[in-house]
Amino acid sequence: MITPVLLCGGSGTRLWPLSRKGYPKQFTRLIGERSLFSASAARLAGPGFSAPVVVTGSDFRFVVSEQLLAEGIDPAAVLIEPEARNTAPAVLAAALHLGAADPDALILIAPSDHAIADAAGFRATVQAGVAAAKAGQIVTFGITPTRAETGYGWLELEGMAEEAVALKRFVEKPDATHAKAMLAAGNFLWNAGIFLFTARTIIAAYEAHAAGLVGPVRAAVEAARADLGFLRLDADAWAKAESISVDYAVMEQAANLSVVPFSGGWTDLGGWDAVATEMGSDAEGNSLSGAATALGCSGTLLRSDSDGVELVGIGLTNIVAIAMKDAVLVADKSRAQDVKLAVEALKAKGAKQAEAFATDHRPWGWFETLALADRFQVKRIVVKPGATLSLQSHMHRSEHWIVVSGTARVTIGDDVRLVSENESVYIPLGVKHRMENPGRLPMVLIEVQTGAYLGEDDIIRYEDVYSRGQGAKG
Repeated sequence: MITPVLLCGGSGTRLWPLSRKGYPKQFTRLIGERSLFSASAARLAGPGFSAPVVVTGSDFRFVVSEQLLAEGIDPAAVLIEPEARNTAPAVLAAALHLGAADPDALILIAPSDHAIADAAGFRATVQAGVAAAKAGQIVTFGITPTRAETGYGWLELEGMAEEAVALKRFVEKPDATHAKAMLAAGNFLWNAGIFLFTARTIIAAYEAHAAGLVGPVRAAVEAARADLGFLRLDADAWAKAESISVDYAVMEQAANLSVVPFSGGWTDLGGWDAVATEMGSDAEGNSLSGAATALGCSGTLLRSDSDGVELVGIGLTNIVAIAMKDAVLVADKSRAQDVKLAVEALKAKGAKQAEAFATDHRPWGWFETLALADRFQVKRIVVKPGATLSLQSHMHRSEHWIVVSGTARVTIGDDVRLVSENESVYIPLGVKHRMENPGRLPMVLIEVQTGAYLGEDDIIRYEDVYSRGQGAKG
């Protein structure tokens, strides 16, 4: 059996404003009805695969659980990184965790933000690499190129075959001239960053080529503590691990790499140009999503991801325009890879849109800010059936709650009551309070905050069914 390890700690800044640090692309419905993470988990389930291990950050642990539950998948483990340290520590942590039970466990490392059209074909390709992995090879899966792509790294092979072939070298993202030459040569593939190996093999590779990572990551795994259904890696040990990609730390140093080609359609959706390709286009080459209208446009992506926002393009050529409630991106398609520069510029000027959404997801549901000004804020809050917010208080604000749909069970000090539609309650500053949804349908309320400071970090938690600590999200 192969154990998939799904890596989902990236922030996907090239797909801003839809993908942000607060809720990155792997969890969004970027293409189709599933999120990329859900599709990845489903693709690697079934015969030949055991329950997945997920490596993610603390803020996304409940999103991971919710989306896996929707797919009917019960993970073997969800490892929580105390902080993002790139892919090398994450891969090693998963290998050490699985290798403790079975040193010869077969492990498939799979980023959770890729789109693969032929799921069955991909599973068959993975199986084609099993023999080489059991023999001590680190197997990577190269994508048969369809164009002279400059946005991907490439793999040069010793030859070409249907099964594992020795890797000659990694090639960094090339310029257009070199990309054309590699495409014509026929023995180059795109580097998908997907790997198959045994726990024993990859741990030995780290010990040989990235020994400095082994001690801190092993200590973080051995000192990990259970937290609800998650496994929190030890923060002090994890902080000592170098932040580095697995390619640089291990793969480009190792001599025992083999490659299996895959031709079933793959993209890492690394920019809006790639998204447009996956969406398909009309006769003029336009890709439209949501409330978008193209007049006299060609080769243009128009996407509105907010209800009530109509996006209209007139006379545009090779343009990307993405409209959301709190941010709009307009760029030439040829500059799609530079969207990350916009995120850096917004961070430098202190714009919250660089990393956060107007809609904020929590384990109990979500909320969005409808109005924010000096000393007041209005939110719409949606609480999932059976969900409960923490018992909390605030030092700088009071709150009014008005239920607009469903019924809330509200705790205010020692008073517990049911609040139905069109009813409201007042929570004075400093008083302990809690909100629950005892019903079977989502409960919706409007919250009006008033006070000198309205930040999300003005929360003191006393009890929490989700075992969060203090702070905005805990």
